[in-house]
This record gives sequence, structure tokens and C-alpha cells, in this order.
Amino acid sequence: MDAENTHDENIDDRGSKGISRKTLLKAALIAPAVPLLIGQAPALARNARGTGQLLDPTPFCDDGDAPTIAQTEGPYFKPNSPLRSTLTGPGVPLTVSGYVFGRSCQPIANALLDFWQADNNGAYDNTGYTFRGHQFSDAQGAFKLTTIVPGLYPGRTRHIHVKVQAPNKPILTTQLYFPNEPRNSTDTIFDPSLVMTVRTVGSGREATFDFVLNIIGSPSPSPTPTPTTPPNGGGTWKAGTNYKAGDQVTYGGVTYRCLQAHTAYAGWEPPNVPALWQRL
Repeated sequence: MDAENTHDENIDDRGSKGISRKTLLKAALIAPAVPLLIGQAPALARNARGTGQLLDPTPFCDDGDAPTIAQTEGPYFKPNSPLRSTLTGPGVPLTVSGYVFGRSCQPIANALLDFWQADNNGAYDNTGYTFRGHQFSDAQGAFKLTTIVPGLYPGRTRHIHVKVQAPNKPILTTQLYFPNEPRNSTDTIFDPSLVMTVRTVGSGREATFDFVLNIIGSPSPSPTPTPTTPPNGGGTWKAGTNYKAGDQVTYGGVTYRCLQAHTAYAGWEPPNVPALWQRL
């Protein structure tokens, strides 16, 4: 995996908050018949399809906690989350769905999305993987997370953490926020361009958000091997295989250990994704 997106690739500086990020589309697109929980929200990137315009990348942000600033994901990130799109536990049901796009509004298939959040009481599970999980976008770039509305804890408004990575591209680490939260105005990390569009449905909520990665066009998978190079790199790794954490494979004469359960895709060969494979 490439290094995380650098500030000059994904953000503009805003020194007033001590945080830097680039603003996503600002226009509000609200269907009057739908009971949204927000007065205005960033426009969904999907609405720009066919216009020919370049999208701004999804803003980059960090937690601002001194011990973890360099990591940009806050103090509670834990690697090796399980492969799952449903995070279960008590609380108000929430689904978050959307798409992963490049800047030219091309959907990005097989993008890795790693989510983590607090439980209903505002606590993170730092020993296990409750409310932690990763998934991959489908062929249309779509994703869907089934979880709960995260609880509050001191100093922060409600938010969901996420890392997004297109095949062979840098990681975007950011957070998603809820509209009309009282603490939005006092949370120094909060940015309105990262607010999800949210509506109440029965006893739960549905949210939408489109990620825009700093990629022009649609990322290509690894080059097609020549006839003299086996598609598995001459080893045991094979696209389409469901790997578990701890599994070992060989690729290109090198042995790798799986760090996160996942389905192998072309473009996610072990040398390309250190987040999924550790070279031994």
C-alpha cells in the first residue's frame, strides 16, 4: 500500500482550526418529501456524473490528538479488522451507503473501506473488534455499512472513522459526521463538508455519502501478466480466494502472511497491499 494521502494532495489549509482539508461540493440537494435530518448537506458526488467537471477530493482530516497526529486516524484505530459490512450491537440502527469515485466521477471498484466507531455509550473496543470492520466496493463503486448511531464521548461530536483506498493507490483517512448535532459547533475537528445526508426511517436512520478519491479516471488493476508469468506470480496466491488473517501464501518467490481477512482481487496482489499482507 502506498503511503497515506499527503496534505498537498487532498487538502487546502485552514489554519484557524489547526486542521487542513479540501472542501467537497457544497450545494444542498434535498428531496422535499423525505424527512431529512439536515437543512443543508454537501452534494453527493454521483449527481455530478455526466457534467464533465472534475470533482474535489473528499476532504482529509485528522483527530488533532498530539500522540497520534502523525497517524491521522485518531487514537482508537486498530488494524486487522474483520471482513464484514454489518457491525452489530445495541443502539439506534444506522445504514451508511454510497459510492467511491475518482475525481472524474468514474466509480472505483474493489476499493477497500475500513470503518471503526464508538458504541452506543461512546466507547471503542480496543481489545476486540466490536464496531470495526472492512469491506470492498462493488463493481459499480458502491458500498453499504450496517451499524448503529455512535455514542458521544468527551470532546467529540458523533462521528464514524473510515479509511478508503483504491487498488494500488494512497489511503484516504477521514471521518463522517451527522447533521444538526449540538456538538458540531464546538468540535474543533468537525467539518461540514464531511456531513452525511441522513433521514429517519422507522426506528432507525439511513445515511448517504460519496467518497471522492484524488484519482483522475478509474484506477487500473495490476498489469495483465505476460504469458511467461503465471497469474499468481509463480506462487500460491490466487485472485478470488477468501483469505483469513494468518494465512500464508507465496507470490513472486516471497512468502506473505495475511493481516486482514479479505477476498483477493487482481490489483490487490501481496506486494501491492501491505495493509493486507505482511512480507515474511
